[in-house]
Amino acid sequence: MNNLQQLFGNIDIYLFDQLLKGRFDDCKIILDAGCGGGRNLVYFLQNGFDVYGIDPNAHAIAQAQTLAAQLAPNLPQNNFTVGKAEELNFGDSVFDLVISSAVLHFADSEDHFDAMLKAMWRVLKPGGYLFARLASDIGIEDLVISLGNGRYLLPDGSERFLVNQQMLLKYTDALGGQLIEPIKTTNVQNLRCMTTWCLQKR
Repeated sequence: MNNLQQLFGNIDIYLFDQLLKGRFDDCKIILDAGCGGGRNLVYFLQNGFDVYGIDPNAHAIAQAQTLAAQLAPNLPQNNFTVGKAEELNFGDSVFDLVISSAVLHFADSEDHFDAMLKAMWRVLKPGGYLFARLASDIGIEDLVISLGNGRYLLPDGSERFLVNQQMLLKYTDALGGQLIEPIKTTNVQNLRCMTTWCLQKR
């Protein structure tokens, strides 16, 4: 394993970009909502952050707990729990940073998307950051097939809840947030598009 992998693990490259820019240097308490096995948490676990994770998959949470035990042995194992993004069992304004990487596009409806997003926003402190990476139709609008209620069939054969720029800007205003970077979208050979949406809570 090379040194970068030891320091950062298999981190989302756009989350890595934010770390390189020092965006989250002053964040202390972090939630990964949909953490999986913890691939985006290696840096935070190794550098003294108070890290929490939820995921609906019990096996993934067990992996995250094992990773945390190795990298941050003083961190309570119950910081990582089985749960849904729309049902966060935390008080209001707890976290400095909420990470939502490849989670929101699994919403099964517009209402489900709204519930997940608002739950994550609720637990975020004023001044805190939401890092979201999710599927969109930006750049492949004519290649996706609507299945209704915000869900689409993508050219890669997958079914996802898709957002567009107008929707993200509308939510940014409605939540009382501000973009800390322009909305960025990666087009993977017209098969799918992934958008990075970085907000700060006012």
